[in-house]
Amino acid sequence: MTHIDLERIDKLDSRFRANFINSLTGYKSCNLIGTRSEKGESNLAIFSSLVHIGSSPALLGFVLRPLTVRRDTFENIKQTGQFTVNQVASDFLNQAHQTAAKYKQQASEFKEVGLNEQYLDGFTAPYVAESKIKIGCSYKNHYLLEENDCILVIGAIEHIYFPDHIQDSDGFLELDKINSVAAMGQDGYALPNFLGRLSYARPESKPHFIKNGA
Repeated sequence: MTHIDLERIDKLDSRFRANFINSLTGYKSCNLIGTRSEKGESNLAIFSSLVHIGSSPALLGFVLRPLTVRRDTFENIKQTGQFTVNQVASDFLNQAHQTAAKYKQQASEFKEVGLNEQYLDGFTAPYVAESKIKIGCSYKNHYLLEENDCILVIGAIEHIYFPDHIQDSDGFLELDKINSVAAMGQDGYALPNFLGRLSYARPESKPHFIKNGA
């Protein structure tokens, strides 16, 4: 087994280190965040840093890199107070990945990569029409991570759209049924294999499958 300590980590080539450390924590969610500026310019960017913050109230968060360069997603959210989260599926993965390209500020990534804007129920931020799970969020707060100057953005979930057939009777969503993609590092992607759902963990009992995967 390979062992790399902090001294060796610090000496790694920067691109090698980014690929290595970014993939180290395993599979992550893969989503497109849609925003719109005060001038009506739409923006779309791929993120693998989204995390569940809480269910009551329903909150999620995502991490932005340091504001040393232009961050249209963050600026648009601060201007309008809204953003959308759109899960990436395998059938539009290439287009989703391409949103990471550094387009000009006035350019819409939707048009540049060939994805369609969708506006639902009076929400001003654009959804991705091709996405099967869409979440409309309002900006709540952001926090500076002093360790690396990244920004943690917190959003309140206001709208959720998803296909009826992927939800179990207890609320659980089976994402494998719509080919939701998982991110691996900065440019790797996978379709996870659903193994099943395990029983609630209790000290007096052993876990067992309450639902088997395909």
